[in-house]
Amino acid sequence: MKIARQITVFDAADIAAESAFWAGLLGGEVYEDDDFHCVIVDGKWRFGVQPAPTHVPPEWPDGAQQQQVHLDLHVEDIRAAHQHAISLGGRLLKAADELDTEEGHQVYADPAGHPFCLGWHKNVPAVHDFGATNG
Repeated sequence: MKIARQITVFDAADIAAESAFWAGLLGGEVYEDDDFHCVIVDGKWRFGVQPAPTHVPPEWPDGAQQQQVHLDLHVEDIRAAHQHAISLGGRLLKAADELDTEEGHQVYADPAGHPFCLGWHKNVPAVHDFGATNG
C-alpha cells in the first residue's frame, strides 16, 4: 500500500479556535471549508481539524477521558488499502457508500481500537493539495 498523504486530524467542538491555535503555534495559516480546516505551514498541509460538537477534552495523562486524535491516510487504491489494513488486524468501522467516487473515506480501528481513516482523492486540484502530494 502506497500512502499518498498522511494527515493528523484533531477533533474539536470549536474548529476555528483549534485550527487558529495550531496555525499560530507553528507559524502557519488556516484554509477553511465549511466543515473542515487545514493548517498549512510553509505551503504544506500539517494538520486537519474537523468538528466534533460533543468533544470532551482529554485529561492527560491519567484522566477518565483519554486522548482523542486519529490519522487520515490518503491512498491511491482504496480497495487494496482496505484489504491490507484488514489483513494486518484492522477493523472496518464505517464503510463509504461508494468506492468509485472522486473522493471519500472509510473509518477503521487498529487492533487496539484507535480509529483512523483511509481516504482517496482522485485528481486532487493543486490548490487543495498544499504540496502534500504530487497531484
